Amino acid sequence: MQALVRSPICPLMSRPSSQCELADEVLHGMTVEVLEETLPGWFLVRAPYRYEGYAPAAGLLFGESHASRWGALSKRVIRKPICDVLSGPAVTCFPLEALTRGALVVPVGEPDANGWQRVELADGREGYTKSSFLMEYCETPRFDQEEALRKAVIQTALSYMDTHYRWGGKTPMGIDCSGLVSMAYLLNGVVIYRDAGIREGFPVHAIPREEMRPGDLLFFPGHVAMYLGEGKYIHSTAKNGSDGVVINSLDPADPDYREDLDKGMTAVGSIF
Repeated sequence: MQALVRSPICPLMSRPSSQCELADEVLHGMTVEVLEETLPGWFLVRAPYRYEGYAPAAGLLFGESHASRWGALSKRVIRKPICDVLSGPAVTCFPLEALTRGALVVPVGEPDANGWQRVELADGREGYTKSSFLMEYCETPRFDQEEALRKAVIQTALSYMDTHYRWGGKTPMGIDCSGLVSMAYLLNGVVIYRDAGIREGFPVHAIPREEMRPGDLLFFPGHVAMYLGEGKYIHSTAKNGSDGVVINSLDPADPDYREDLDKGMTAVGSIF
């Protein structure tokens, strides 16, 4: 059985309880596979990027007909960090929902002369947002050329700069290390493993450290970052004084150098 994510952010917990570790977050408009009902009000689900966790029923819209219809529609992705969907095409209208980057909506018709785009939400409600707040939804790599795709994933990762650290998070409301790099790739049409590791069956494979290039991933015990080039990397870290998405360096002469990560790197991974 399939279900649609109806809430702006639906938590995927490590157990069927709100009093446990947040494992991941699935976003509005995503379709999940329902594996089983574990406890009343809780379902074990599999996200479209093959990650599993326990979702509260309140965040989901059940029914194969809903999921099938939604799957056949042409969707767009919210590209703004936070985006209001309003009841009408004016800034004074009531906000129906506030969505985060990565949420999916369906455009209805064409934008008006002022850039207002009518959109359908996963639960069937319709509202308005600016067409400039939306971008193409990609299920295959956004670019065929390697250099263009490398630049795109870096720019996407950089768009989360200064987001605070949230264990299991993957939005501008809060994001963790693997949430950052996985969203940078997902929003460019590439599914990589959600956690901080190289997993068989996903496209990231190990390469020699001396061959790392911008857009490749740097792995550490329980942590992952994205290499930017010239010794710099972007990551989401809970280290005191950073507490979120920052840029650090592998160069000991750089004031942003982190010896613990430089010396503790376990692997470099690439999809290329």
